[in-house]
Amino acid sequence: MKLWHSFIKELKLAFRGFYIYIEIFMAVLLLVILLFAVPEKFVSKQSEYIHLNLPQMVKESFLQRMEDNDLDGKSELIEIKNDGEVIKVQFFESDTRKIYLVDNKEDVIKLADKKQQLGAIIKLDDSYNLAYEYYLQGYESQRLKNLFSIIHVENSDILQTTLDEQDVRPLSTSYEQLTDRQNILPSVLTFNGSLLGLFLIAGYIFLDKKEGVIKAYAVSAASVWQYLLSKVGVLMLTGIISSLIVVLPIMGLQPNYWALILFLLTTVFLSSTLGLLVASFYEDFLQSFGSIFLILMAMVIPNIAYFIPGWNPFWVKILPSYPMLEGFKEILLKNGDITYVLWLSFGFLAAGIILFLISNKRYKKTLTV
Repeated sequence: MKLWHSFIKELKLAFRGFYIYIEIFMAVLLLVILLFAVPEKFVSKQSEYIHLNLPQMVKESFLQRMEDNDLDGKSELIEIKNDGEVIKVQFFESDTRKIYLVDNKEDVIKLADKKQQLGAIIKLDDSYNLAYEYYLQGYESQRLKNLFSIIHVENSDILQTTLDEQDVRPLSTSYEQLTDRQNILPSVLTFNGSLLGLFLIAGYIFLDKKEGVIKAYAVSAASVWQYLLSKVGVLMLTGIISSLIVVLPIMGLQPNYWALILFLLTTVFLSSTLGLLVASFYEDFLQSFGSIFLILMAMVIPNIAYFIPGWNPFWVKILPSYPMLEGFKEILLKNGDITYVLWLSFGFLAAGIILFLISNKRYKKTLTV
């Protein structure tokens, strides 16, 4: 009962302060950005600057083929600027590429250099076969360079037919991917929903230290653990509210919200108890800023692995934010692995309890310091 009264008291104090409003404001801001600035699906089109050094008949055949693949079936004559110079080009746009036909070979080289895009010269070799001369940026992988070397060896129609005839069978028909917008949510939930507790609880603790609240517990009948757990409880509630503000409008009823709430409770509990432990070593926020900043920066690293699956070293998986990202993604998926989420929740809860016990012991020792 004392814990409940302490929690209600801390909740009222939190709403009188500004930290809780910062988190809610951030949630609303992120929601607006996701809804109005982030598309459902990212469309990335490669820009190519090409010069056709071909006989007129062959050139017309190329142009006709490009018009057939153009979105509106015809090209446009446009002007582009490069280092203050205006260049007239013929523009084609397909589903995957933006092609600029340039009359001058030197202009292709300049554009490829300044725009940092692919440049190509298409011409006839000594045997009157088509030859392709590419201008790359230097950072392309060897695999891509090898592809450019062999892609024109075989007729493109034959290559496309071969690809279309490949028998592709999905390993699971019940698996449904997230859209590009939805795929950002695990990162948002991890850092704005869970890990922000590390920063906010430190702010609460230092504010109470400054006002002498913590020292008052040395002569009061209240328990230190109730005070600390009340602070954590406020952040757990705030984390759920701010996360639901973002998730509900974007995901609708697709996620398992019971699993989401459980996972938020345990992840916020872990980050908040870590914040308690860090704050116990310092007297004010300025002193602790370096430690908190380094911890948050370390937690950001798995976010890189999340968006670049090809980069996934073992040491990144040890950081708590890595399984947090994976757990939130499983929750948001229509048929996610909830068993995996439950095991993660149990692990975060156990780790949080250990950190809380250590923090409680430290605060008991430093009440009168």
